[in-house]
Amino acid sequence: MSLKGVGMLCTRMDVDSTDVAEFNRWFDKEHMEERVRIPGFLDARRYVAITGAPKYLNLYETESLTVFDSPEYRQRLANQTQWSMKMMAKFKNFHRAVGQINISQGFGHGCFVAFTWLKPVDGQEKKLREWFALQEFPTLIKTDDILSAHVLESDARLSGPPPGVSAPERKNEKANDWFVIVEGTDAEIVSEVCKKRLTSEVFQKLGAANLISNSLFALRSSFGYRSEVG
Repeated sequence: MSLKGVGMLCTRMDVDSTDVAEFNRWFDKEHMEERVRIPGFLDARRYVAITGAPKYLNLYETESLTVFDSPEYRQRLANQTQWSMKMMAKFKNFHRAVGQINISQGFGHGCFVAFTWLKPVDGQEKKLREWFALQEFPTLIKTDDILSAHVLESDARLSGPPPGVSAPERKNEKANDWFVIVEGTDAEIVSEVCKKRLTSEVFQKLGAANLISNSLFALRSSFGYRSEVG
């Protein structure tokens, strides 16, 4: 398992072209460091879309789902910096999902990520988990240049707007939405593998999920907290 924990926050958004420079500066110089310093946060990564939308994807790994209910996390959300409030107000097409990684296979993080948004068919969740865990992922991660694959199952309560926080218009994922994250070292291979293996036809034939969207992202930056040395 290449992930450090079983909890994950996933955010996606667009910003106007005139705001991109400051948006990236804020993320890189303030926001990501703030988040990984919160107890229970382990890692954070930023991606930019090659195909699909929204353009920006951010993944935050945590020890567990309970981190998102912790006093430290709630306090941070309720006390945003002036810069954070300014930049968050500029988000467009904002999606926020908090959930648990219930399936993770392979080892390592790739520079490219295929991000698949699914809506499982009611009552077919167990079948879908077994298909990923026992059939699809074991085959997928044997492919050259594919390093790891994960399934994030979102939690409706935790994915909603945090209490006491003024936020831009957002599309909150429901409890039944899943996100498949496939990591690899070659953009074309990651894209082609997922186009062939994670398609509407495949999920319809399986009878366990409906495909919402597929996107391909490139890694922009990665953050992990440690005490400063020297």
